[in-house]
Amino acid sequence: MEPSTEHARGDQEPGPAHEEHPEPARRVGAHPADAPTVGAADGAGDAPSGNRESPPQPLPGVTARAWQEESLARAAEILTLANWLNRLPPEKREHIGVGADQALDAAIRWHVAEAQCAARDGKRIRPSGARVARAAAHLDAAEADLLRRVPLEFVRGQLPSLHAHIRRHLPRDDPRRLRVEKLARDPRDDLAEVHRENLIAAVRAASSAAEREQQRVRSFCTIVYGAAAGLTALASAVALVAAVDPRALALCFQPQPGAEENARLVCPTGQDLLRGRDVDVVIGETVRSLDVPLVMFIGMVAAGVTGSIALRHIRGTATPFGVPVALAVLKLPTGALSAVLGLLLMRGGFVPGLTALDTTPQIIGWAVLFGASQQLLTGLVDRQAQQVLDSVGNKTYTPSGGS
Repeated sequence: MEPSTEHARGDQEPGPAHEEHPEPARRVGAHPADAPTVGAADGAGDAPSGNRESPPQPLPGVTARAWQEESLARAAEILTLANWLNRLPPEKREHIGVGADQALDAAIRWHVAEAQCAARDGKRIRPSGARVARAAAHLDAAEADLLRRVPLEFVRGQLPSLHAHIRRHLPRDDPRRLRVEKLARDPRDDLAEVHRENLIAAVRAASSAAEREQQRVRSFCTIVYGAAAGLTALASAVALVAAVDPRALALCFQPQPGAEENARLVCPTGQDLLRGRDVDVVIGETVRSLDVPLVMFIGMVAAGVTGSIALRHIRGTATPFGVPVALAVLKLPTGALSAVLGLLLMRGGFVPGLTALDTTPQIIGWAVLFGASQQLLTGLVDRQAQQVLDSVGNKTYTPSGGS
């Protein structure tokens, strides 16, 4: 969690650690005004002992993704702080009117309920970008409303964590970041309401930038998965054509064209002597429907091995989207196709001196080599992926002045 992770650890009057959470029993999509307001129901501004919340509702079992658990934990913390604010005496909330305070409390609970719904909805293996964005946006909005409700001494205590959040996501020359850095360098005990609004504006901008960073990672993952799906379909089509008509993509070689008595034809799954017969006739008798699928399988295995070694340079990601997994998936069909294309280039004489393969194991060995060579292409994608991951929460650049 960004700024909210520090709310419960402020130097000002902390709420009890065993604070009970209200039941978010509202229909999703209801207007914030329809949400139950604890302060309004029990008397906003009463002493802590006179304000009782509903007993906490047990959460469902462990969710499928880490981002869902993080979102639910953030939502629970925000509700705890909202309940704590409702228990504060009136003089602690004199900066805001009773009506505005109740409206903000209702808005906080509405945003939290929407975020909880997004985090609990669905059981897909891959996270939905819309659900991730929805949960994050509502939690960020709830935290902004919470900052409007809390006393200024709470804001002052949270200034270091808010400043760190802003530095992670806003560029150096952003005027909102510069304003907050000035406040952080000049610690004061007399923060004014205008400083609160400056902080809220900067935090909201940083949270929006963080969401855009997540969206860029998701977009990159979608592109990689799309490319992998396209290459897989293409490799499947090539294998199908070769299985139906093996002569259409014959990967056979004639290693000794000058010695007629010993001349033979070598294919991935077999070989035969020419004995003065036409080469095309011998190819038709020797080639098998498994030749190309076998070469593609060998190339895919080689790509998987070299790809797993190359992934050691890709650092893990805290985003909900598995970029390293997408890169690994992309390498497999690329290796299968590169093995077939490499052998076709050799058979066509594209590489001088490498057209006379003597045995079937030599063909398989070259398939391994060409399958592993896919790293020359996908390595460029690996570097781009690392740049995308490095841009998340690492604003060490100045857009107007270059990177």
